[in-house]
Amino acid sequence: MDTHRPSDSALIDRDLVARALEMARPMIEAATLDGRINGSGVFHVVVMDPARTPLNASFEEAILCEHTYGKQRAEWDADYAGFARAKARLSWLHGQDSFRLQTAQAHRLRPGDTALWGSVWLDGIVVAASGAEAEFDEAFSGAIAMLLRALAKEALRQRPRELYYR
Repeated sequence: MDTHRPSDSALIDRDLVARALEMARPMIEAATLDGRINGSGVFHVVVMDPARTPLNASFEEAILCEHTYGKQRAEWDADYAGFARAKARLSWLHGQDSFRLQTAQAHRLRPGDTALWGSVWLDGIVVAASGAEAEFDEAFSGAIAMLLRALAKEALRQRPRELYYR
């Protein structure tokens, strides 16, 4: 399943997200085949639009992209997309990694919030994943977020006038 929405960000758009996901593909696809890391054979990723925050958008409006590596939805043994979205929502609402929120600030959780973790918040970039063990969901989410930040920096370096003089 691939879901892409238009972005409000000047730098992180769906094409940039597609590049980051493609760069991460070899690492993630290898992990989906390793039963110690990923017993499900699925890795579902949610990327939020960094320009859409709880102040200016609903959660659904802020989802920029969803992408699945591995098995297709009909073969899933659980709702990995729902799990990834729930993790993304936590990081997007609270501005921090879901593990940190759940372990250091559990008092901020609301009824209905997920107890799963595996999402990251990196300088406003939120990426969440589900399908692997939680520590690997977090690691691969972090890798994708770092790639997005690097690609955004590259885009800014390559076309600064275009961004500043609209």
